Amino acid sequence: MSTSSSGEPLSEIIHLLGDILGTVISEQSGPDALALEERVRELAKHARDDHGDVAADVAACELGQLVAELDLPQSQTLIKAFTSYFGLVNLAEQHERLRVLRMREAQGRPVSESLAEAITQLRANGISAQDVQTLLDHVVVKPVFTAHPTESKRRTVLEKLRNISVLLARLEALDVLPRERREIERGLQSEITGMWQAHELRDIRLTVLDEVKKGLYFCEHTLLPIIPQMYRDLHDALRQNYPDHEWRVPSILRFGSWIGGDRDGNPYVTPEVTLETLKLLRLRALAEYVQQVEQLSLNLTPSLHVVPCSAELKDALADHAQRFPAVAQVLSRRNPHEPYRQFCTYIWEKLNNSVAYTRSFQPAWGREALTAGAGTRYAASSELLYDLRIIDRSLRENRGTAIADGQLADLIRQVEVFGLHLLTLDIRQHAERHTAAVAEVLAAADVCAAYAALPEPERVALLSRELQNARPLIPTRLQYSAETKETIATFRLLHAVLEQFSPNATHTYIISMTTGASDLLAVLLLAKEAGLYAPGKWSRFDIVPLFETREDLAHAPSIMTNLFALPAYREHLALRNNHQEVMVGYSDSNKLAGFLPASWALYEAQQALWEVADQAGVSLELFHGRGGSIGRGGGPANHAILAQPTNTVRGRLKLTEQGEVISDRYGHPGIATRHLQQILSAVLLASAPHSAPEIDPAWEAAVSELAEHAFMAYRELVEHKDFLPYFHGATPIDELSSLKIGSRPARRKQSDRLEDLRAIPWVFAWMQSRHTLPGWYGLGTAVEAYLAEDRAARLELLRAMYCNWPFWRTTLDNAQMVLAKADLHIAELYAGLVPDPGVRERMWKRIADEFARTERAVCAIAGVERLLDRTPTLQRSIQRRNPYVDPLSYIQVALLRRLRAKGEANPALEEAVLLTVNGIAAGLRNTG
Repeated sequence: MSTSSSGEPLSEIIHLLGDILGTVISEQSGPDALALEERVRELAKHARDDHGDVAADVAACELGQLVAELDLPQSQTLIKAFTSYFGLVNLAEQHERLRVLRMREAQGRPVSESLAEAITQLRANGISAQDVQTLLDHVVVKPVFTAHPTESKRRTVLEKLRNISVLLARLEALDVLPRERREIERGLQSEITGMWQAHELRDIRLTVLDEVKKGLYFCEHTLLPIIPQMYRDLHDALRQNYPDHEWRVPSILRFGSWIGGDRDGNPYVTPEVTLETLKLLRLRALAEYVQQVEQLSLNLTPSLHVVPCSAELKDALADHAQRFPAVAQVLSRRNPHEPYRQFCTYIWEKLNNSVAYTRSFQPAWGREALTAGAGTRYAASSELLYDLRIIDRSLRENRGTAIADGQLADLIRQVEVFGLHLLTLDIRQHAERHTAAVAEVLAAADVCAAYAALPEPERVALLSRELQNARPLIPTRLQYSAETKETIATFRLLHAVLEQFSPNATHTYIISMTTGASDLLAVLLLAKEAGLYAPGKWSRFDIVPLFETREDLAHAPSIMTNLFALPAYREHLALRNNHQEVMVGYSDSNKLAGFLPASWALYEAQQALWEVADQAGVSLELFHGRGGSIGRGGGPANHAILAQPTNTVRGRLKLTEQGEVISDRYGHPGIATRHLQQILSAVLLASAPHSAPEIDPAWEAAVSELAEHAFMAYRELVEHKDFLPYFHGATPIDELSSLKIGSRPARRKQSDRLEDLRAIPWVFAWMQSRHTLPGWYGLGTAVEAYLAEDRAARLELLRAMYCNWPFWRTTLDNAQMVLAKADLHIAELYAGLVPDPGVRERMWKRIADEFARTERAVCAIAGVERLLDRTPTLQRSIQRRNPYVDPLSYIQVALLRRLRAKGEANPALEEAVLLTVNGIAAGLRNTG
């Protein structure tokens, strides 16, 4: 696959990988296949040279005719060629990002958005060392992995790309010899050949446990190795900027997961699957620590013949010798004068006992916390940390600080961050499931015959009374519907897990589509019945409302005000340190209200929620349910953090990492480090004392007005009678349901309503068809209506807002990015798939006109001639990719036309369509 090289490092890497891919295509599929690929790419390039130009139109016409006449094997080869190319280009761009960052660091230049820059900026802003220490002691940042189905790459392909990445890193070494370069290039050809011969699609749909294992892949290969170095970087930056302070660097990062715990609309997440998920997470953590302790034992060589150890360590050895007499006997012969190796052996034994216990664990609800085996295995990470710190203190007391600061310090940091579970599992369920379960329980207990029919105040009063009633409502043996039995079984499982298995494995229960205080009280009542909550004694997890729609976000402050006023709920909060987590959803609010109205609703809700929490004396933590695409709250995470409303971060940030974003951000150790540093630096800067910028009330009034105009324009589109027929015709939404990239169905319910379609396939389908509509529609009409009153003055205001208000700038820049990834020429090809010409013409005109309005408005406010003129690197990346994405779009349109014309199942054709879905997703990135 021939590519031009400009002599720049990135161009050279792409040129090399493209040449090797071309060789592989020729070897594997024949010279004719390579020639066809080159011809298609050239036509796509000419078609894009100048849309509307006669030569460009001729090239586009020829390209469309060529791909329409291809047989299926030819189409599949072309799809594989372009998809493989994007995988390689994505890698090359990642390596270029890292090369530039390393070059800046080597030259002593500050690396933007890094921890070092953040600490330097805090010092420059006059923040004292003690204030920084106080801030660090309070900061908690928690990325949460979710299994939303927009990551279309198989693990097999991820492994191949990882191997290629390692080879590229070796190739970039300054001292690589010619013979070493040849060997590396042979390795690249081997891996690319293997990637070509691998099948891109899964033969069966992923199970939930498959998704769990995929999430663990990024923990094992990326997160565990990079975390210790990140904390060393932070410590170094603190000492360089505040050399006179004795720094204590707490573990400010935690990682969570929904995979295996998110049962909202996913019938495959059962209590049994959740248990297996928790066991998998724990087993992988223990396996990692077993391996590390083995290595640590080899490295901890101090002998009592040379240096003493602490009395604390001697006492611990004596204590463990009594617990493990057989091991002690072996150690007395093998390592009689090596106390650290002896103690590592005991730790190793306890870890392996923990592995055995985890594998055999079966929950028994109602049983008390197990004490059998205490002292011979680890129930909590605090116990492992206690043992490791005995070693640490002894080394430091006996001239072994340099040893303690090595592998031991890294292991301690990993255990602090990842515990014995790697990822803390969140549980999520829809509010309706809890309402139905409580209604059935109350009816069976003769408490209330029609709970679900009660108005909200009566529900709240009834639940408050039952929370104070010691009488059990639910019998040991359940005589309810299958759904209610499963709901109750989930709560009983959580009780058994926290009591008998792992006290830190899970501590968050999220309620989707929360609409009232009764939704939280219902969960609290179910928790009480399972032993998870005992008024005045304990409450074992946080209950988290999720506000998703624009209406729910608007009502969220009043709901939380009512909730905080309830004595029954405040009793639970008191047992949780008066800490309340609230999740705000970006996806459904965008799908139902549009890009700008959703963004503004989230902004206002966060402001109001903090006001409510402050007035109630509650510590609030906001959980941001962001997706990968702009239409689901995506975009650069650090910019989004700095764009949050004034004084709403406060050192705590929890956010979802979804879909293909996980592999993009965490697939490469260097990229993962960069991403996490960007998040942490933004949180530190947004939370520092006196860091809040002044926001002009006129700015907020302007966006409020714009949001209303945008909402009306958006709802006018999606409520139009032609809209859903157009959506189903002009996008591959119906075909996406066959793509085996996730375990969860595309719809919450079996219906054609927009409300029941999940936001992920909604956005994914629009991105595939190059409309990218969820990320911009309505913005152009809003700006046009806003400027109608006094264009000059109001445009000047919007420009001032863009320059001085992070929220507005981030909103506009995100719109710029998604507009730049759209392509109306390609989108019109998809519109041609709509069978009814009247529907097609009416809808296409609306969409194309709004696109033009939005592009003009964004460019005028940002002060640019073309989209992304201020971010040339991203602009070039999109321009570089377009000639390779376009052929896939042409092929997808041709295949969709064939598939729909047949009107019956055609597995080979369906598979080819799904292959194009993979390729376009890889080419456009952040698509879901």
